[in-house]
Amino acid sequence: MQQPPTLSRPGPSRRFSIAPMMEYTDRHFRYFARLISHHALLYTEMVTTGAILQGDRERFLAYSPEEQPLALQLGGSHAQDLAQCARLAEQAGYAEVNLNVGCPSDRVQNNLIGACLMAHPQLVVDAVKAMLDACSIPVTVKHRIGINGRDSYEQLVDFVGQVHEAGCESFIVHARIAILEGLSPKENREIPPLRYEVVQQLKKDFPQLEIILNGGLTDLEVMQQQMQTLDGVMVGREAYHNPWLLAQVDQRLYDDDHPVPSRIEVLQALRPYIAEHIARGGVMHHVTRHILGLFQGLPGARHFRRQLSTEIHRTEQPLAFYDQLVEDMAERIRPQDCSL
Repeated sequence: MQQPPTLSRPGPSRRFSIAPMMEYTDRHFRYFARLISHHALLYTEMVTTGAILQGDRERFLAYSPEEQPLALQLGGSHAQDLAQCARLAEQAGYAEVNLNVGCPSDRVQNNLIGACLMAHPQLVVDAVKAMLDACSIPVTVKHRIGINGRDSYEQLVDFVGQVHEAGCESFIVHARIAILEGLSPKENREIPPLRYEVVQQLKKDFPQLEIILNGGLTDLEVMQQQMQTLDGVMVGREAYHNPWLLAQVDQRLYDDDHPVPSRIEVLQALRPYIAEHIARGGVMHHVTRHILGLFQGLPGARHFRRQLSTEIHRTEQPLAFYDQLVEDMAERIRPQDCSL
């Protein structure tokens, strides 16, 4: 298959990104992920416009400079609120602002947030226009291929066409429909079948748009195959539960041949960040809960998870505990596995 033409767009590369995931992609995980991949585009958890405009703005927009390139995902449907948040995102230095039109949970539906907006394309159109008017960074949309009751390909084309006319040029497409009644968010990630062919057809019908595939991606070979015709991939829980997947991303997808750190070197590089977090009054578990899958498939992986899940709460010297665990893992895994 032919490689699609390289699209010249402002903002970060979306060739490989880690999906926004509530309770997962907080700033601690993003810092950890950046230690493994220099190029992966990182996304915040979804942040509602109300949380930013009426809550602790500094907390919701804060990040470490090392996390860049970094995109802010917003949840909302009121155009002017979204515009104000997009302006704040630009002022805070985010590389992109993304509108969530894919989350199927009941809680967000009740506030006209997420996948239910696919039934209200005019709200998305108005939001995108307002956000683009309010900021100069890219505005992207993450959505499903449909929702129950509005799941035909013609309706998907109509949705994308309208939002594109509003000015959006980059679409991240979760290749499942969302069933808004009767399924939990977890079930909506598993029960509706993946239909990559729909996303492929969307790219054929909108060759001028940047179309990023999301949903069920776990293998870099499959991702590379998809990128023969699509513009990029977004990986969700696999990147979280098996973070060493990221160790191959820069070389295989970005042709960057910088040396890959070993797992032990990643843990050593994370230590100063943990120490600083503790010095500010934080708890080590806030950071280390995100790294449990680092040794997946290697000797000692279970020991590593158990130590960070249970024993960590019993220690009065968390940094000494961490140092000892790193030393233990260096001894448990074969030397050649350290860099895998």
